[in-house]
Order: sequence, then C-alpha cells, then structure tokens
Amino acid sequence: MKKTERNQRADLPAQIAKALRDAILSGELTADDRLPSEQDLAETFAVSRPTVREALKRLAAQSLIRTERGAFGGAFVRRLSYDEAQAQHASTSTLLLSINEVDFAVACEARYALETSVTTLACARRSTEDLQAMRAEIARQGQAGLSDEDFCASDVALHRRLVDAAGNPILSYQLAGAVEAMQPLMNMITFSARSRSEIVNLHSRLTDAIEARDPAAANAALTGLEAYTLELGQGVIARRQRPRTG
Repeated sequence: MKKTERNQRADLPAQIAKALRDAILSGELTADDRLPSEQDLAETFAVSRPTVREALKRLAAQSLIRTERGAFGGAFVRRLSYDEAQAQHASTSTLLLSINEVDFAVACEARYALETSVTTLACARRSTEDLQAMRAEIARQGQAGLSDEDFCASDVALHRRLVDAAGNPILSYQLAGAVEAMQPLMNMITFSARSRSEIVNLHSRLTDAIEARDPAAANAALTGLEAYTLELGQGVIARRQRPRTG
C-alpha cells in the first residue's frame, strides 16, 4: 500500500480509506485477508489511530471490510456476495435518481435499453422455474383487489426474473439498478393512469416470447412496454404541470 500524499487541509481518513480500497481493488489485498493493525496503519500513514479508525469505518460502510473481536480478530477484507452487491447497487441507483431528478424519458430509455440487452441470453437459458415464476406474477397482476403497491411489486418481480433468467450474475448485478430502482420510480408516476390489463397483456407477450426462445418478439414486447410507459409518464407529468384555474 502506498502512503498518501497529504496536506493540512486534506481529509486524511478519506485518503487512507482510498489507499486501502485501491489495494483491495488491485488485488494486493484479497477477500478474507487481514488488514494491518491500527497501530501499523497509523505508522504507515503517519497519522493517529483515531484517524485510522475513521478510515476503517468508511471502508466498513462501503461493505469492503468486516471487523472481528478477540485474539485473532481485526479488520478483514470482506467477501461480498452478488445478492449484497445487487441490493447496494439498487439502493444507490434509487438515491441517485431521486436526488438528481432524472428526466422521465431519459430514465425510461435507459431502463428498457438495459433490459433488452439480456433477452437473447434469457431466451436461450430460461428454465421452467423462470417461466413459472413470471406467469405466477402475471396471474397475481390480474387479481381483483390487488393494491397498487402489490401490483408494482409484482411488476418489479417479473422483470427481475427475466433478468435473472439470463443466468449471468454480473448482468443481474448491473441491471439491479434498472429493475429495482428505475422501474419503481416510474411506477410511482404512472400507476394512477395505467391500464392493468394492458400491462398484463404486454407481460404475457413478453413471457410467451421467452418461452418460445424468440428474442425479437421479447424485445418487441419490451418496446411496447417502453412506449406505453413513456406515454403514460409524459401525460401524468403534463397534467401536474398544467396551471390550475378557478
């Protein structure tokens, strides 16, 4: 690990955390490796132990390290699972979209462009369980009395199953932000205006295409979903922006 170049105004914990993070990303420190002790790190970076502790807290907050107590304890490089990474990615994407108020059309374009990237693999690799899960969500969406919240959750679950049907954990991670962050935010805007029967019809077309191993038909169904979502979203936003009279 290289010593940080510092000045009096620098954020020392952030610089130390970055140096350790770079060591992890470069492979100098690998999963389950024990980090040097606080005292050794303090000497390496010529800082106090409280400064080192703050740097370690930042790494722990990023799920890069874990700490253990006892004679054989200390700070260790964390072995992060895909499920944990996906949850963090979706959470970060939700926060990013909420704070920056991304244009609805831009989010819609990105969300469906990302999802169509997995249809070929999903068609080739989908299992019977994948199809059953998607059709179970379609049946759920057609239930009378299903709340808007539950309908939206089912919507997300169906698309997440489509992504996972591609059988590639890296793609599932990359698309977690699209499916579990962008889609719920779009649902929040469009749920009051959309026709559930239209959504169910498009979801059925999508699932039929995946079952038939027909990527072109699957992408056509996603294109239909994108067009419908964009139409609804723009209509809702236009009505909200319309000045009230009287």
